[in-house]
Amino acid sequence: MMKVVVAGIPGAGKTTVLNEALKIKSMDVINYGDVMFEMAKQDGIKDRDEMRKMPQEKQREWQISAAEKIGEMDNIIIDTHSTIKTPYGYLPGLPYHILQIIKPDRIILVEARAEEILARRKKDEGVRQRDAESVEEIETHQMMNRMAAMSYAVLTGATVKIVHNRQGKLEEAAQEIARVLQ
Repeated sequence: MMKVVVAGIPGAGKTTVLNEALKIKSMDVINYGDVMFEMAKQDGIKDRDEMRKMPQEKQREWQISAAEKIGEMDNIIIDTHSTIKTPYGYLPGLPYHILQIIKPDRIILVEARAEEILARRKKDEGVRQRDAESVEEIETHQMMNRMAAMSYAVLTGATVKIVHNRQGKLEEAAQEIARVLQ
């Protein structure tokens, strides 16, 4: 039994690569943000973008409730974010108390070149409301994810794998994830 965290910043292609990898190696996937959002809706939150702008205390409350639900599951992939950029700064997606509940065995970061992420986000403008970020801010966010992922690994003993989702190389990235899931 294994718990794998797959993370990446918005536009890196995390979910796209993961869906392709699942064609090679089948596992159940739970989206951490979806679980949190179901809880946030009970508090009157209307969309996920609104959720991340709520006070930290409220976000932490939803994080814990989601972790408790996810922590009961085995042999799953947890689709999440290593860090969440909020108006207050970067919020760890998996702070220590959450890691203690979830106990991941492996952490996979999906990354892409900042320019590719920016282009993907522009295509999504009608679908998602995101804060504008420059190439430099995207690079910083990915660096923050790397630092957070290694911190998570130190606390849990999980391995960290960085998978590059290069434009036009979806299958290669998916195969790399599938190998880590073995």
